[in-house]
Amino acid sequence: MDFFWYNSVMNNFKKVAVLMGGTSNEREVSLVSGHNVAEALVSLGKYEVIPVVLDADDLSALPAGVDACYITLHGGWGEDGGVQSALDARSIPYTGPGAAASRVAMDKIATKKCLDAVGVPTAPWAVATPSKPLDGSPFGYPCVVKAPRDGSSVGVYLVKTPEAFASAVADAARIDREKFGGEGEALVEAFIPGRETTVGVLGDEVLPVVEICAPGGWYGYEEKYNSNETRYPFPEDGFCPEMQRLAKAAFDATGCRGVTRVDFRVTPEGQMYVLELNTSPGMTSHSLVPKAAQKAGLSLPSLCDRVLGSAAHD
Repeated sequence: MDFFWYNSVMNNFKKVAVLMGGTSNEREVSLVSGHNVAEALVSLGKYEVIPVVLDADDLSALPAGVDACYITLHGGWGEDGGVQSALDARSIPYTGPGAAASRVAMDKIATKKCLDAVGVPTAPWAVATPSKPLDGSPFGYPCVVKAPRDGSSVGVYLVKTPEAFASAVADAARIDREKFGGEGEALVEAFIPGRETTVGVLGDEVLPVVEICAPGGWYGYEEKYNSNETRYPFPEDGFCPEMQRLAKAAFDATGCRGVTRVDFRVTPEGQMYVLELNTSPGMTSHSLVPKAAQKAGLSLPSLCDRVLGSAAHD
């Protein structure tokens, strides 16, 4: 696939706030992402960059007069449409999808429904609640149980035995209930054996496929952010162009804009399944979108410039 990077991004933004921190389980990762983005934008020499650490789910810390916001909040209010709605109300452009698309992509169950509707393959799934429990995994073992509205592998369990299933579902539903109200839901997925990959989409352009080779074959929170043993090669398999096409189809189906990361599993036979979308990808040293952009010839400052250039409000 060809890439058409531009040397500069045309916008009228001068005073840019980088929003970071927040109240979700991913606060510490967000702080790292935010500081990296702020430094990258400063290095371009054309923006007045204001790092803004949020300690509550509101914009009380946002200074007046900003031209745009670069969102590096991960999870919670930063990705569920909350901060997007607040910025829409102030008519301030921001990076990433709008509020409606953010709500869909943050909700793994809503994402599944969107993907199913347009024929993008996704892992077989079911939903369990305290009032409608499942009598064991409908997909056998191992299976995957997830809190459906959290991120960074928080509340995600690889369940290998029937004995562990009920407790995993209960814990995922508890996390969902405590964070988002209601009785709480747990998403149960068939475990897709094989390889894990991810594809970044930046507007109309699709980044190279990145493979995730985690120790033990499980890419959890520790493997994402703290392990130096996880490897990220760039595969050249024949499935890569089709995976890039599916990533863009998933991006479009959920109404995304800006930059979004689409996660896949690939069976040994080459069958691809979209797992989920991340509308505020990390910008840490372990993060995958910056790695893919670098492979495509785009430095971190240039990537951040491109993302900022796509900022808009609804």
